[in-house]
Amino acid sequence: MVAKKTGTAEKPEPVPQARAGAEALAVRPGEDPWTEAEAEEARAGLRADAERIRAEIDASGQALAGLMRDSGGGAGDDEADTGTKNITREHELSLAANAREMLRQTEQALVRLDEGTYGSCENCGNAIGKARLQAFPRATLCVDCKQKQERRG
Repeated sequence: MVAKKTGTAEKPEPVPQARAGAEALAVRPGEDPWTEAEAEEARAGLRADAERIRAEIDASGQALAGLMRDSGGGAGDDEADTGTKNITREHELSLAANAREMLRQTEQALVRLDEGTYGSCENCGNAIGKARLQAFPRATLCVDCKQKQERRG
């Protein structure tokens, strides 16, 4: 009886993890694992971003309060003045909403960093890439998934 050779499919290379003692953060093949210092640098940068964004949200809230207070008078305003005030108010509301979303993303990145899931694509589970995260620390998708998302949207 002759044993048949079965074809063995190549298994995908596992995503390398950080060294023991360092946080187990995903990296792409060929990248050096995250060190404790790099993880802490990312954490400190995200915390600083969160504080900066909170200050922007506070300033925007104060600006909006002033715009709302000033919009009540309107006596003597022509249509152009009223339109300008409305556009300015809408612009401030948009900036505040964007800042709140960026703060949410920043806080989520900090949670992922603390949980050890920072660096894993939320869509496919592959590594996002250390260089990408160092350039854009709030990234949640690998380059491939982000490109697919942008093509669809």
